[in-house]
Amino acid sequence: MKRYTVTVNGKVYDVTVEENTNGAAPAAAPVQSAAPAPVQTAAPSAPAAGTKVNAPMPGTVLKMNVSVGDSVKRGDVVCVLEAMKMENEITAPVDGKITYAVAKGASVKTGDALVSIG
Repeated sequence: MKRYTVTVNGKVYDVTVEENTNGAAPAAAPVQSAAPAPVQTAAPSAPAAGTKVNAPMPGTVLKMNVSVGDSVKRGDVVCVLEAMKMENEITAPVDGKITYAVAKGASVKTGDALVSIG
């Protein structure tokens, strides 16, 4: 038997694989669910208070149209998020001033704050 650690969607699992040496298909064995090991990640800097514009899907920030301190109007494109080879324009839901913005090239997950409008 061989033991491996596998990461799937950010969750770590310990798995055991039995090597088949006789050429026959192995009999199905009950699968034991291993408790995932805790994953240590660096905490991103928290966005300032205000209306947060979150990533609707995982992707990469292709272009930032705003910087901290810029004023935006509702509907203005604040950034372009590339996901699955498509460019998605992310717009401001409210008028205000940008108090937090991610950097161009940042990889984001669904729900991560892209900008905060105060």
